[in-house]
Amino acid sequence: MLLKSRLILSTLLAFSILSSASAQTKLKTGIWRGTLKNESKHELPFNFEVTNVAGHQQVTIINGTEHYKVPDVKIKGDSVFVKMPLFDSEFRLKLLGDNLSGNWIRHLGDHDSALPFNAVPNTPWRFLKDPQKPAFDITGRWAAVFGEGTPGRDELVGEFKQTGNKLTGTFLSTTGDYRYLEGSVSGDRLYLSCFDGCHAFLFTAKINDGKVISDGENYSGYSAFTKWTAVKNANAKLPDAYSLTALKPGHKKIAFTFPDVNGREVSLSDARFKNKVVIVQMLGSWCPNCMDETNFIINSGYYKKYHAKGVEVVGLAYERTTDFKKSQKTLAQLKDHFKVPYPLLITGYTPSKGDPMKSLPTLADFKGFPTTIIIDKKGNVRKIHTGFNGPGTGKHYTEFVVEFDKLTEDLLAEKG
Repeated sequence: MLLKSRLILSTLLAFSILSSASAQTKLKTGIWRGTLKNESKHELPFNFEVTNVAGHQQVTIINGTEHYKVPDVKIKGDSVFVKMPLFDSEFRLKLLGDNLSGNWIRHLGDHDSALPFNAVPNTPWRFLKDPQKPAFDITGRWAAVFGEGTPGRDELVGEFKQTGNKLTGTFLSTTGDYRYLEGSVSGDRLYLSCFDGCHAFLFTAKINDGKVISDGENYSGYSAFTKWTAVKNANAKLPDAYSLTALKPGHKKIAFTFPDVNGREVSLSDARFKNKVVIVQMLGSWCPNCMDETNFIINSGYYKKYHAKGVEVVGLAYERTTDFKKSQKTLAQLKDHFKVPYPLLITGYTPSKGDPMKSLPTLADFKGFPTTIIIDKKGNVRKIHTGFNGPGTGKHYTEFVVEFDKLTEDLLAEKG
């Protein structure tokens, strides 16, 4: 009897230990504060929420109004693996008590890049737990200059919305927006950040008088750094996105033949494109603005509405590697995530300077990704749109949708 009692006690103790271990491998649900640390030891913070969904844990990354779901969360003992749905990046972490520590790893084609990462649960604040009362309200439009006095000088438009200490907004550039930025104003200091699996941005600056922002610093990823300033200007705007890229003089058409993700060759001269309005996306699976454009084409109803009326869409992918199988893997992930119904072609060219123009020799220049080429029923290039300012830009995105729909309708109304 004593032996039997000891056996029962031993079994219960083992079960208790296993149950305890199992409980310890669950992440605390609720809002967390995560921080990436760059080369200069600056922290790039963002918030995410951990929830239990159908017996599994899921992470949702929060940037302003965007709540980006990341369902691929695996926990093995004290190890936690979080794979991002897009951009070929992941977190490899250890659970230390209730906290997480490890690295965010980006797979960049020919090498990996890692940033140290730490996260603390039950922490809903992003930059400052107890910010000071704001000295100014910077809601509105700003003319911003990044990299003044450098070869990379760029003029952008800042759009901010401030409610008390809370600050959201974005920067618009000729190649796309900085997506959903979130942060705060404390005293006369501005703080903004964004993380979406590809972008890892930190912006800080001094607000001088509600009309001038100075001493701005922008950190991106592991090592990129740019100084910036801004002046409040309700009329600040970018050049016309249709004016930045063109074909070489004397040319009206483009031509290409590339394999799709299954290895089948697709050519612009194929019958499926004949007498159709064709939208050619120049994109990369590594490019968040390209993903916003893809989301617009598919999930806004554009493709469903206009494909039935005679519009074809085809994506030309410029991946970070010339390795077909690696490109195939990342594009298959993209295709599955958005349920892309049109061909995505692997060009074999990278986004490196000059490569896009080599792939389409009649292009006179190329500014950046995404670039969208609009072709009429006769096969002539009618418009080329550089960049994509997505839903994070508010009314700018809405205006683009209306404009693009009208352009499509006008081209469909023409005779082939």
